[in-house]
Amino acid sequence: MEGLDKALLASEIIMERKAVDPVLFEVTGLTSITDYFLIASGNSSRQVQAIGRHLQRKMREKGCRTYGIEGEQEGQWILMDYGDLVVHIFYQPVREFYDLEGLWSEAPRIGLVKKDGKKSR
Repeated sequence: MEGLDKALLASEIIMERKAVDPVLFEVTGLTSITDYFLIASGNSSRQVQAIGRHLQRKMREKGCRTYGIEGEQEGQWILMDYGDLVVHIFYQPVREFYDLEGLWSEAPRIGLVKKDGKKSR
C-alpha cells in the first residue's frame, strides 16, 4: 500500500474512535524519517489508548505492519511507526504542550474529510 493511501486509511480508522482534530502532514523532503505524519488527540488517556489499539488492529487486518509503538501503556502520547507513515495520538493537553503542528508548520497539510462530510482543520 502506498504511503498516502496508508495515511488516509489510518485517518479514517482513527475517526471511527472519535479522534479529535486529526491533521495529516506530508513531510517528504523535510525529513528522512517518514513521508507522512498523522496527528490526532483523544479527550482522555483511555480514549487515546482505545484509538491506538483500534488503529493497530484495523491496520494489521489491512496488511499494514507496525515497526514500533511507543507510549501505549501511559496513554499520554502514542507514537506508531508504519514506515512511510508515523501516527501521533495525544491526550489533548500533551498535544498542546508539544505543538507538533507548529514544529512542522512548513509541511503541506493534506485535507481530511470526516464521516459527516466536513473537512478537518
